[in-house]
Amino acid sequence: MDRRSFLRNSTLGGAATVGAAALAAPAYAQGKRTLTMVTTWGRGLAGVHDSAQRVADSITAMSDGQLTVDLKAAGELVGAFEVFDAVTSGQADMYHGADYYFVGQHPGYAYFTNVPFGMTAQELANWYYHAGGMELHDELGQIFGLKSFLGGNTGAQAGGWFRKEINSPEDFQGLKFRMPGLGGQALGKMGASVQNLPGSEVYQALASGAIDGTEWIGPWADEKAGFQEITKIYYTAGFHEPGAGLTVATNRDVFDELSPAHQKIIEIASGEGHQWNLAQFMANNGSALARLQSGGVTVREFPDAVWDAMGVASQEVTDENMGDELFAKIHNSAMESMEASTNWITRSEDKYRTQRDRVRG
Repeated sequence: MDRRSFLRNSTLGGAATVGAAALAAPAYAQGKRTLTMVTTWGRGLAGVHDSAQRVADSITAMSDGQLTVDLKAAGELVGAFEVFDAVTSGQADMYHGADYYFVGQHPGYAYFTNVPFGMTAQELANWYYHAGGMELHDELGQIFGLKSFLGGNTGAQAGGWFRKEINSPEDFQGLKFRMPGLGGQALGKMGASVQNLPGSEVYQALASGAIDGTEWIGPWADEKAGFQEITKIYYTAGFHEPGAGLTVATNRDVFDELSPAHQKIIEIASGEGHQWNLAQFMANNGSALARLQSGGVTVREFPDAVWDAMGVASQEVTDENMGDELFAKIHNSAMESMEASTNWITRSEDKYRTQRDRVRG
């Protein structure tokens, strides 16, 4: 029996015990408490580390110091990709990270970061807060003993940095490219040799030739990372993360020990961090892109044939996971919400922006 099945069965088997325990009045931990937060981010990584720090500081401030969050960047307590297991095992109390790093635990986690041809940041927020996404995040978290909230968003991510131009789908054959999540799996189907590296390791891998290209986030974070020092070929629109959400996840036993007020503080601090972080990226990307271009970076777009091949490969990845009942439930919910949101956004905001740009010249 795999870990997922075991955890599901254990959760169901414990239902009677949980029901009996619910009859007793809950006991909450008293006094000041320090919560250890581990992250998937190297200390100082633009935007993503900022988001984790924002949430940590907000929790401490809003609780008037009753909850102190001790933030550990990637590698300071556990490695970037070890934070999930650290929190589920109780080695750490909470993590801040991109949940698509954990599709090996369950592929449904991809939707709480983003999936190929998925939701924009606004569409993700619509689904999460008003169309069942938060409840599904919680349902998934219960399997692994986590209480999760969105806690950041990068906005639409760039297609990435390449050592050569991409003129056809065949150009991905044998290409060593860094991309996590279901997007990386899709590129694998197109023939790429996909690498999943923590953000703090990407620059060195690209500089050394260990990889031929990488996506990271967008102009501002990419400029801070220094990728323009290695290559000048930059694709600004990507298929893989049109609005990447970040997550704050707390060990569920730890969360349940907290008072309702402190639980709410974690939820609200995470939500505020989500919006603050999205605005941070959006406020900085435009000027960063201008600086990159003035420094010799050539901005490109993938040809339609490449987009089409990415679409076919992405659908194959989705189809392969639809046999998992919870994955299918999450996917169908997300796509239904996305279509409902798009039905209005394309007729209002998108049309407005087109006319605004035309009138302003």
